[in-house]
Amino acid sequence: MKILILDDDPFVLKLLSIQLRSLGLRRRGFFELVPCERGHLAVALLEAGHEDVGMILCDLQMPEMDGVEFVRHLVRVGYQGGVVLVSGEDERVLMSAQRVAKAHGLKVLGALQKPVTPEHLRQVLDEALLDNPAVASRPDQTAYEPDELRRAIDGGELVNYYQPKVELASGEVCGMEALVRWRHPVDGLVMPDRFIGLAEECGLIEGIARVVLPAALRQGRQWHDAGHMVDVAVNVSMGTLCSLDFPDFVAEQAQQVGFPLAQLMLEITESQLMTDPRSQLDILTRLRLKQVRLSVDDFGTGYSCMAQLRDLPFDELKVDRGFVHRAAIDPSLRAILEASLGLARQLGLKTVAEGVEDQEDWDLLRTTGCDLAQGYLVSRPMPGADVAVWIKRWESRRVELVT
Repeated sequence: MKILILDDDPFVLKLLSIQLRSLGLRRRGFFELVPCERGHLAVALLEAGHEDVGMILCDLQMPEMDGVEFVRHLVRVGYQGGVVLVSGEDERVLMSAQRVAKAHGLKVLGALQKPVTPEHLRQVLDEALLDNPAVASRPDQTAYEPDELRRAIDGGELVNYYQPKVELASGEVCGMEALVRWRHPVDGLVMPDRFIGLAEECGLIEGIARVVLPAALRQGRQWHDAGHMVDVAVNVSMGTLCSLDFPDFVAEQAQQVGFPLAQLMLEITESQLMTDPRSQLDILTRLRLKQVRLSVDDFGTGYSCMAQLRDLPFDELKVDRGFVHRAAIDPSLRAILEASLGLARQLGLKTVAEGVEDQEDWDLLRTTGCDLAQGYLVSRPMPGADVAVWIKRWESRRVELVT
């Protein structure tokens, strides 16, 4: 694998090269650095064959082709590796460029301000490669067909993984969120971002929910029987909330396995507008009448956050990871995080911070009065069978975190 360094300043190129080599690139899966002083030369290199380029460090302010233009070319050539934006510009400009790259679907591993310090560079490599080694490799770009996904739903190929929610004040485990995976017979474990969009487009999203929900309830009952009285959360798209019998389906599934509805949380994603507000409000209200709790997921990233908070009977607000991680060192992120938490408190909603990745995130959230934390600092998603063992291990870790 290669790292492409794009910067018009020869001194910066040399400095970044020295810093990267000092971080033990061979141990991290990279074997060659490719410095480049002009955007059009980097584009030509990628057009000639970019499969072995696993990461690009790109300056924003360059002559002839700036970093934002270069991002557009990365999309055009189908680049699939990671991108780190580097600039001496104002931090808000750097963050805006980062959002542009993410909006194009690129894997943005981080944004670094000049002068880049070895510590910040190491942090990007650690988070991007050690925590997620697959970032550096070219992902499988298989495009799945609706019929294939339909067979997976009917054939039992969808499985649940679970990510814990813990109380920030005490560290106590209070819930598990079910996250669907596709155990593909050829491609292995497929992440939801590879098929949920397809399911929503093709009307299969409700079918997925009707597989994920019963499995999560059965697993939750097993945890309760073992003495772990955790809540269970299941993601539900707005596209699922179109069948008026959905509340009855939820109640029937919970009754069959003996799981209390009061310990079920449905997390409503904001990826879609309310297509049928009257029916969806009907369904959500009936769910609340059955004691099912409702959470607005990824708050701040959807289409109609404020309108949904006004109109829908939510119990919980989950702040999107994009406003949580690094908020301790980014004043803009911190302002949005604190405003979201303040709004939730005024509305009487419990708050969950997604994307808690490090000690700085955890410490900040404890000072802001956020209720629950979820993220890699606590745990990655895991199979249901691993949860009991994880809870035992967590008991020793949580003491350190809260003290």
